[in-house]
Amino acid sequence: MNIFEFIRLQIEQGGAESSSTPSSMATVAAQPQTIMEVILESWYIMLPLGIMSVLAVYIFVERFLSIRKSLKEERDFMLKVKTFVEDGKLDAAKQVCASTDNPMARMVEKGIARIGKDMKDIAASIENVAKLEVYRLEARLSVLATIAGAAPMLGFLGTVIGMMSTFGVMRKQGVDIQGLSGGIMEAMVTTVGGLIVGIIAYVAYNYLVAKVEKVIQKMERTAVEFLDILEEPGK
Repeated sequence: MNIFEFIRLQIEQGGAESSSTPSSMATVAAQPQTIMEVILESWYIMLPLGIMSVLAVYIFVERFLSIRKSLKEERDFMLKVKTFVEDGKLDAAKQVCASTDNPMARMVEKGIARIGKDMKDIAASIENVAKLEVYRLEARLSVLATIAGAAPMLGFLGTVIGMMSTFGVMRKQGVDIQGLSGGIMEAMVTTVGGLIVGIIAYVAYNYLVAKVEKVIQKMERTAVEFLDILEEPGK
């Protein structure tokens, strides 16, 4: 091969590379360029995740306000109840309970209504009210726990689907980074979305469970105080 043939080969190779450049650029242009475009491409996963996130926020706010209301306690509530019960003014004691909107007051009101009966019956009636109040406090928390577990799984499902798409491209076209980037991005975006929703729901669930535990502790302390009032000598 002389120098002229070498130059001719180089020119032909350069022309072939330049002719392939537009198709490569077209391939790149065909791929999603922004995160929003990738999210739209993965709508079948991101839409359920979006619904889950809205539902998780709604449940958290609604339960948070309800539990915070339950934690509010009227000042000197048990002192007023004790004074009225000791004076035999049961109607006044019931009125104090009725004007206090929290689980503790409803428990005590039920106990006052049972005064005169056996202590076991009074304790049982208070316990029944407590169970109902706890049930109300924990309403919809199971949905939040389900979202915390299901959202990452849904994100991983999107990952699997994206990787399957990627492997499909590899099988048909060979290893082409430009052709694979769309499926890989889709897989990563759905995983991140699922983990974000799952983490938020998990933290919110555990926070609300801790708040419910505080309410339960207050209810137990109030029940013990009320039963102690009834068991004092002369009662």
